[in-house]
Amino acid sequence: MALPATLAPAAPLPWWRFFTGWLAFGLPVVAVVAASLSAVIAVRGADPVVDAHRPAAHQAADDQAEHGPQAQARLPAEFARNHASMRK
Repeated sequence: MALPATLAPAAPLPWWRFFTGWLAFGLPVVAVVAASLSAVIAVRGADPVVDAHRPAAHQAADDQAEHGPQAQARLPAEFARNHASMRK
């Protein structure tokens, strides 16, 4: 006895006919492409390496700012800022 066409099992559809198939294969592909693009942007637009050695003129200015007469004037403000930021 033959089954009517409405009760016969349908042939399975290929994976590309389902949204979950595209999601399962497409999402990792998009992630790899985005990571590669980010790496290319990072390498091409990389900032130059900053040298730790500072020229003498800048070093003298830094020393003056840290140990000069203005350093004592900043001292109360630094204590107030640190005290205000402490949790009680």
